[in-house]
Amino acid sequence: MTDLERDIIAVVAALREGQIVSYGWVAAEAGHPGRARAVGAALQAITDDHVPWWRVVRTDGHLVAPHAAAQRRRLVAEGVLVRGDRVIEPPVQRP
Repeated sequence: MTDLERDIIAVVAALREGQIVSYGWVAAEAGHPGRARAVGAALQAITDDHVPWWRVVRTDGHLVAPHAAAQRRRLVAEGVLVRGDRVIEPPVQRP
């Protein structure tokens, strides 16, 4: 695992239930602004449910394929309002 991936995982692992953030927010918080795509790549490789990958969405609130259905289920279970394939409430934290 690279330092970048470790930084990303640490930020995502610290997210609270119901906290919704964007890929860009994670990148900035991890000390790697502008590396939103790297966040996506790192999260795609996660198999550990202790890292809440489902709390990270696109800046516009859209869920991410190919795991959008699982992401939606987990978010709704946390009390997040999701309409279709988009988070409605709470607002997405952005960089």
